[in-house]
Amino acid sequence: MSDSVFETYSLAQLRRRNSVKWRMYPPDVLPLWVAEMDVPLAEPIVEVLREAVDRGDTGYAFDASFGDAFVEFAKQRYGWSVPTTPVLVGDVMAGATAALTACTRRGDRVVCTPPVYPPFFAAVEQLGLQVERAPLRATPTGMRLDLDRLEESFATASAFLLCNPHNPTGHVLTDDELSAVARAADLHDVTVISDEIHAPLTMPGHRHIPFATLDFESAARSYTLVAASKAWNLAGLKAALVVPGPAAAVDTMPDELWARAGLFGVLAGTAAFAECTPWLDRVVEALDENRRLLAELLADRLPDVGYHLPEATYLAWLDFEHTGFGDDPAAVLLERGNVALNSGLSFGVEGAGYARLNLATSPAVLTEAVERMAAVTV
Repeated sequence: MSDSVFETYSLAQLRRRNSVKWRMYPPDVLPLWVAEMDVPLAEPIVEVLREAVDRGDTGYAFDASFGDAFVEFAKQRYGWSVPTTPVLVGDVMAGATAALTACTRRGDRVVCTPPVYPPFFAAVEQLGLQVERAPLRATPTGMRLDLDRLEESFATASAFLLCNPHNPTGHVLTDDELSAVARAADLHDVTVISDEIHAPLTMPGHRHIPFATLDFESAARSYTLVAASKAWNLAGLKAALVVPGPAAAVDTMPDELWARAGLFGVLAGTAAFAECTPWLDRVVEALDENRRLLAELLADRLPDVGYHLPEATYLAWLDFEHTGFGDDPAAVLLERGNVALNSGLSFGVEGAGYARLNLATSPAVLTEAVERMAAVTV
């Protein structure tokens, strides 16, 4: 195993952080829950933030080159020639809300595919919209879109919140899956809002395909949500982009979306997309090692826990159905094992019996977490 970027900081050093990951629980708990990585920042990001502090540059955000940096990154990483100007927003969910506001009317139905990122449900309901559930289906290779169920749900819906790569399962949609979604969206006039925040963290052997690159009418009027926050560990700095398709409604998006973005997020995100691809490649390499290490640890210590290697992200979706831990295994593991995972139930009722584990940590911490989990009895 190569030297991992996740071994830079000791556990004692990490516990001095002030982020929610390290402050939510007592110090005897191993926190492997919220989407934050145990890594140092890429040096170009450190430099741009230090320079901003030195010149007192702490005012309102302005997208001088953040959008341009992403456009070039997308071209190099995905072969995507972005045809429109990205819109600066505070974070991906602010972008989702803006896109929903632009393409729906109060009372419309919005399709979600649970188990899925919990804020999707809240965003839909807060806008006076209705959630239309099209749950994932279990397959021998993990949870995937149920394309038949999805098309049925499109018949009465106005929009679809797509999560690709999928959180929490780590599934990367194939060209065939994406094309099936696009055909159904064309047929039923559904607007696709694609959350692609985890796309830079696609694992070796898999390929991220932006929905907007498909040759379908629904792709041309879609909205893509992107940010540097997950892949470069910048969530607290607040900056993301909405990339509208060339036929997407833009005039009806709320004004002054940029006002919720943070200047440090814009500066750091610009550096990330423009200068920090080598750093990203090292992180992906380390995550690839960790996802395989987790498979070995579970096979040895918790063979009754179901686990499929995530195809992207640093999130592991664990099936505790055969362990006797009940509908909320994360609660059991926290109480009896001092390990904090995300409750599967927070991703929808379809997550009963599951928990989400954040594997973006050192091999030692990951090993200790599995040892603690294995020691729990019910």
